[in-house]
Amino acid sequence: MSSEPTAAAAAPARTGLASQLIEHPERRYVMFGGKGGLGKTTFSAATAYWLAQQGKKVLVFSVDPQASLSDIFQQDIFGKGPVRIMDNLWAQEIDADRHIKDYQDEVRQKIQDMYGLDTVPQEIEDYIQAASAEPAMEESAIFDSVVDIVVQGDYDYYIYDLVPLGHALYYLSMAKVYDEWIGKITNLRQEMREYEEVAARMKRQKEVEEDQILGELQYIRGRINSASRILTDRERTAFFFVIVPEEMILLDTRKAAELFGRFDVPIGGYVVNRVLPEELARQDVPAYLRNRMEMQRGQLAEIERSFGRQVLAHVPELERDVTGLPMIERVAARMYGTATLAPAAAAGATR
Repeated sequence: MSSEPTAAAAAPARTGLASQLIEHPERRYVMFGGKGGLGKTTFSAATAYWLAQQGKKVLVFSVDPQASLSDIFQQDIFGKGPVRIMDNLWAQEIDADRHIKDYQDEVRQKIQDMYGLDTVPQEIEDYIQAASAEPAMEESAIFDSVVDIVVQGDYDYYIYDLVPLGHALYYLSMAKVYDEWIGKITNLRQEMREYEEVAARMKRQKEVEEDQILGELQYIRGRINSASRILTDRERTAFFFVIVPEEMILLDTRKAAELFGRFDVPIGGYVVNRVLPEELARQDVPAYLRNRMEMQRGQLAEIERSFGRQVLAHVPELERDVTGLPMIERVAARMYGTATLAPAAAAGATR
């Protein structure tokens, strides 16, 4: 398969994807989602690169253990926090195991502080270890680390390489589940506190001491709500589905789009990946490749019928894996063209 001579030579002047960011500079949170293996991590890296080239301070981060920004950027970043890739661009891969360990240490310390203990009793330690082994604990740790990242506001743009669709829906639903659960517990503790205050006044005792558990619950609830508001904010967030011209992928994407809509995720559009270049039809290529091109034509037409103007860019099948900044630049050129951010979008991050 022939390669493109340069990124700029094959790039359009401006794509719909570029227009989304140029015309909506307030959208500082960009997410790419879809089934696994379609190119979400590649597109996240390319978007972060393009924005960094425009002079924006950008963080691209991944919570998918199967994705590898380390491979794409050819730099070990796993579990190291934000790692500088080039001017204006940082990348981060979250180490869920490390986050769980930190959480365990935090729980131990709070128990020791609350009850004035030098060490945590063995039965409590056994419980902490058992709870941390549950699969939900890893997902909770990942969700919590995402909250840490998005609520800090240290960057102009946050590019979120989402886990595959099923897990992404779980994380999005987690915010609502956590909020409802913590809300009920918080209300219960507030009611208990009110009764304690009435009893104290009747006994002419001093005011009850501050409820540390209630304070902790309210803190957690505030963090979750902050992250949830960001991820579902139609003004500040843009979510893009990555698809390829294959029938099953289109069926799954339609279903996922409906589900994401139920969680109020603002869908910005669709980016089509791995499109076979039409010039191949004029070359002497094997029959199976011609058949695949014919199949893609039908699926591309179906994509046009299904999503219409929501299709924001087409990215061709490339001759090799996207690793290293030169290849990332090529993908960015096909995603965004030669357009640049307008001066009005040059303001710093909303902190």
